[in-house]
Amino acid sequence: MSKFKRFLTYYKPYKGMIIADLFFAFVASLTALAYPMLVRVITAQATALPRDEGIQLIFKVLAAFIGLMVIEYVSNFFINYYGHVTGAKIEYDMRKEIFTHLQRLPFSFYDERKTGQLMSRITHDLNDMTELSHHGPEDLVISFVRILGSFIVLININWLLTLVIFAFLPAVGLFAFKSNRKMNAAFKKNRESVADINMRIEDSLSGIRVVKSFANEGLEIDKFNEGNEGFVKSKRRAYRVMAGFHGGIGLLLAIVNAVVAVGGGLLILNNILKMSDLITFLLYINLLISPIQQLIRFTEQYQNGMTGFTRFLEIMDITPDIDDVEGAAELTNVSGSIEFKNVGFRYSFESDYVLKNLSLKAKKGSYIALVGSSGVGKTTLCNLIPRFYDVTEGSVEIDGTDVRSVTQESLRQNIGSVQQDVYLFAGTVYENISYGKANPTREEVVEAAKNANAHEFIMKLPEGYDTYIGQRGIKLSGGQKQRISIARVFLKNPPILIFDEATSSLDNESEQIVQDSFERLAKNRTTFVIAHRLSTIKNAERILVLTENGIAEDGTHSELMAKDGIYRKLYNMQFAEERIRI
Repeated sequence: MSKFKRFLTYYKPYKGMIIADLFFAFVASLTALAYPMLVRVITAQATALPRDEGIQLIFKVLAAFIGLMVIEYVSNFFINYYGHVTGAKIEYDMRKEIFTHLQRLPFSFYDERKTGQLMSRITHDLNDMTELSHHGPEDLVISFVRILGSFIVLININWLLTLVIFAFLPAVGLFAFKSNRKMNAAFKKNRESVADINMRIEDSLSGIRVVKSFANEGLEIDKFNEGNEGFVKSKRRAYRVMAGFHGGIGLLLAIVNAVVAVGGGLLILNNILKMSDLITFLLYINLLISPIQQLIRFTEQYQNGMTGFTRFLEIMDITPDIDDVEGAAELTNVSGSIEFKNVGFRYSFESDYVLKNLSLKAKKGSYIALVGSSGVGKTTLCNLIPRFYDVTEGSVEIDGTDVRSVTQESLRQNIGSVQQDVYLFAGTVYENISYGKANPTREEVVEAAKNANAHEFIMKLPEGYDTYIGQRGIKLSGGQKQRISIARVFLKNPPILIFDEATSSLDNESEQIVQDSFERLAKNRTTFVIAHRLSTIKNAERILVLTENGIAEDGTHSELMAKDGIYRKLYNMQFAEERIRI
């Protein structure tokens, strides 16, 4: 019941529209119940009158038919158009809520889940809930009114025949159930209409590390809301066509019924055909099939919808383990000094420590390189600075302030990150560079590109800065993508910089260009470099050699080479491998 009550809260903003929708469902059901009774008036009363009086009564019934047809058409149009639009708005609210919540969840959440699974919860599951939220109440009202109304009318005509008819309804229901399952299987293919919004979601969630490193959750939410509004508009157009279709079908069926009734009445008056109450029963039998199908559809919709809602709540009930503390301050006027105080970290209480009792001071503007084998915690250490993860023990401080005491947005606005796996969003070169700053000028974007050694190759692209680069920048080389990511950080202009093995997968020429860009970017900034190619960090002020036991060596390239320790062995091994490749 608690889950059902939470589901009902999403109706609250549209309470008036839902009530109106159910009212028109009620009116449409009463209208359908009235048609057979008008036929009975003709067959039972008009045929018993003198010819002229009978004809007058038949035309009065015809006028009533026309009036009911208009009412039924308006009611069905309202149900199929406004009812569906209301369902789409509820889906919009749910999708907006879950997407906003996903933007707040930390890296640890995404480490354990696949993007495709999250996509399914945001699209497929929400679609099931929309069908339930719109059709569920309607189907219950329509089915209840038609079945109860038919029973009351028929029992007053002939109770025995009524009981016989209702005894056959379970068999009719079983047949409708099997037919409905076949139709559902066919209609599942029509879900491609959400492909565009899926692309936006996948784009943002796949690049969540870039989003968070630039503190651009708000921008992503705004971009998503734009696509979400387009989704509602597209469904509105589709439902308008659907409403016209269903309303038209209902109108055609009503016209056929009217023609048959009036024509049959005229034949009876001319003593060609004789009618009885059996006609009324036959008409009500046809009328009972539809509500049975709707009840069966409701049970399936309820199961699918509540299953989807359960999966929706599983995400919404996850509390971010990294959140701003109450009264968190804004981090301003950052000089860039960073200190790790007895830091310990593990990804979960069941896992081993990645870092243990680690202490480190980085002065303002210092250039620190981190080296070591895979899995010793180089990337983890850097991820603790912008609070992509929180320390398990100890603290990380910037300018003497614990990063947990400031807002995440202000913290990450002061940190720039260039990663090995560059993520570029579907869009133009200009849009990807300008991601580093809210509403930059064209001149600022171009200057950032020049500083990143990217302007020259950008101008050679078909449309320069307005060239569309495809999903994840598929149309660019690795070195070009890296330079765009560096330009993005140049535009952001943060006092703290993290460079995560960003040249390890590049060829020598691209590596040198990217390295030059990075050296220019790192000037006068506190910089942490996770180094894969040790030849790129010879000029670092400090090189820290990390092992499973923490910081094993600390010094310049010359000092560490002179020690004949871990660093020298790593360097000589890599140098030998490079000579072999040459």
